[in-house]
Amino acid sequence: MTAAQQHYSGHRATIYYVSSRSGDDTNSGLSPQSALRSLDAVSRKPLAPGDSILLERGSRFEGEYLHLRDIHASAANPICIGAYGEGVKPEIHANGQGLWFQDYGVPLDNPAHKNSGYVSSAVLLYDCEGIEISDLSITNCSEEPDAVYNALDRMDRTGVAVVAQNSGTLSHIHLRDLTVCHVHGNVYNKHMNNGGIYFTAFMPTDEAKTGIARFDDVCIEGCYLEDVNRWGIAVAYTAYCGHFLTKEIPDDVVARYGASRVVIRRNFVKDAGGDAITTMYCDRPLIEYNVSDGAGRQINKKDYAESDFGRVAAAVWPWKCKDALFQFNEVFNTRYHNGENQDGQAFDADWGDGTIYQYNYSHDNEGGCLMVCGEEAVNTVFRYNISQNDGRAILLPASSPVAQVYNNTFYIKEGVPFIDTNSDAVGPMVLKNNLVYYAGSHPRHENWYTDVTEYSNNLFWGYQNTPENGQNNLTADPCLQSPGTGKTGTEQGPALDTLAGYCLCESSPAVGAGVTTGPQLVDFYGNSIPNPPSVGAHQLPAKN
Repeated sequence: MTAAQQHYSGHRATIYYVSSRSGDDTNSGLSPQSALRSLDAVSRKPLAPGDSILLERGSRFEGEYLHLRDIHASAANPICIGAYGEGVKPEIHANGQGLWFQDYGVPLDNPAHKNSGYVSSAVLLYDCEGIEISDLSITNCSEEPDAVYNALDRMDRTGVAVVAQNSGTLSHIHLRDLTVCHVHGNVYNKHMNNGGIYFTAFMPTDEAKTGIARFDDVCIEGCYLEDVNRWGIAVAYTAYCGHFLTKEIPDDVVARYGASRVVIRRNFVKDAGGDAITTMYCDRPLIEYNVSDGAGRQINKKDYAESDFGRVAAAVWPWKCKDALFQFNEVFNTRYHNGENQDGQAFDADWGDGTIYQYNYSHDNEGGCLMVCGEEAVNTVFRYNISQNDGRAILLPASSPVAQVYNNTFYIKEGVPFIDTNSDAVGPMVLKNNLVYYAGSHPRHENWYTDVTEYSNNLFWGYQNTPENGQNNLTADPCLQSPGTGKTGTEQGPALDTLAGYCLCESSPAVGAGVTTGPQLVDFYGNSIPNPPSVGAHQLPAKN
């Protein structure tokens, strides 16, 4: 865009241009030729629906930050923040500047979690809505004098922080094509705005006047995050956590207090210090086509040295969400650090109601494929996923209620058990139509935990023993086309199209050997589900 003003639905929209290379804060900012110089100057400009802030490509804003407060637009007429010109994305390097005070106003669900303090954020949206941000590069990593990188009181930092407090429901906040790297926050503080992109809701000053603080229509799409600490992407911890006290979450509670219409899609999160992507207190969030590489990087006793509390991280998971849907994601290289990270799985169906994982690809995660975590992880479903060469154990039901696990393909490397736990007890599971392929050099003797695990219509290969309970389980070579050959995703997306090796040959004994399970959707590869179904993530109709 080169014109200073454009028309949006009858509103004469203003575009502000900012250039660190040729701008001057005495300019009007209304054209590239009269661009402003600093983010501080443009943040002081009045913004109305339809307006834009554009930063020049190639600009570097060192020690600067963009903080907006009480700005309101809409999905139909948003305020857009992005880039203009040619070259690389404009860069915001906060370097520990951009301090603001965070205060939930109430103790959190675990009082040991920090709930207030100063935070440094490169971009802050505080009580803003109708905002779209794209095409920026953001860091926040310069050290304070005499700072210790893993001190308990280390500064909390964010690339992008989004806060709801005194404007009721904030609707339409979209973040697209952002590069957020080298955000060196506090590894211990899970629920401060601390990491790459973090949404939070605080207790309002006067709830009767402004309404419940929450989010609606949140989209985080196409972003690249690397070396961010503690979190990669988190949406949206809330001061209203005290209303989510039951195991099954009532629809009216999550609709009133939770974030709604949350979509996290096509992001790449590399080397998050802790967790990669987490939805918290959300109503039916959708998390799809993301890639996580190397989550839990700092969840070890060297980096996380000053406390034993909270030294846990998994890659992609929900907390106290209703019907969260995770699909078409790839997760690999999640760190377990030989048990120093008490989790380390690709996926964690944590406390919440109705979590579904489907059509995901998990591989080479040190802590395993799936954990079902704790007594309030209710109504969990894990279906049509592929696990390749995950470590520690494939399934870790940790003192959890019954989980439904069906039509998955598990390709298991040498020495890795199928089931284990990181809790006091192995929780119950119902396993149907799963293809369990042990690829070790010698057949493995397995503890199947048959006292709490129900097996039917599964196929096992590579084991000395198979579950003694259940019915219609098979022991046979599944005749997969080329198992163990799945590749690794990139910034362009998950490597789901490299998994043809897990397709069944027509002669496979798994074809037509399954039993009807839940909703008949499609298989991992998009094929319809025959009747009877096949065993595993790939479906072929049985020959007559």
